[in-house]
Amino acid sequence: MRTSREEQFRAYVVRSRASLVRTATLLTAGDSHLAEDLVQTALTKLYVAWPRIRLPDGPDGYVRRILVNALIDERRRPFRQRETSHADVPDYAPSEPPHFQALLSALAGLPPGMRAAVVLRHVHDLSVADTARTLGCSEGNVKSQTARGLEQLRASLIPDPMTSRSTR
Repeated sequence: MRTSREEQFRAYVVRSRASLVRTATLLTAGDSHLAEDLVQTALTKLYVAWPRIRLPDGPDGYVRRILVNALIDERRRPFRQRETSHADVPDYAPSEPPHFQALLSALAGLPPGMRAAVVLRHVHDLSVADTARTLGCSEGNVKSQTARGLEQLRASLIPDPMTSRSTR
């Protein structure tokens, strides 16, 4: 028989897992396998901390922080620095629209901290203060990382009208 704690956690996971996978996919710039691993790590850590969670916004902010920390930990692992895998042909056709693939590619060009700031601010619509708290940095750092990240995304996603004009 399940306890009340387990039922509450299960309900949270059923309600939030898809959103967590989307966030993790954006944080990893489209690496869906790593995103799934990050979500599993985050949910495991969340389950352990579940009785202690009494945050005003519930576990959402806490689990986002776990996702960012898990990504940072993953990037620091030694095997991650030595090995990179490349697929010649994808195993499956992408189910996302083409513009989503372009966004993931552009996000991959951002440094991880900048990518996290952009995703938390503009996908999750967190305030500057909440994003700073989640990332463990100053509000000024969030503002500058977000501004620079958006500038780089615009440069890679929106063609420059001056260079795309045909010369006659």
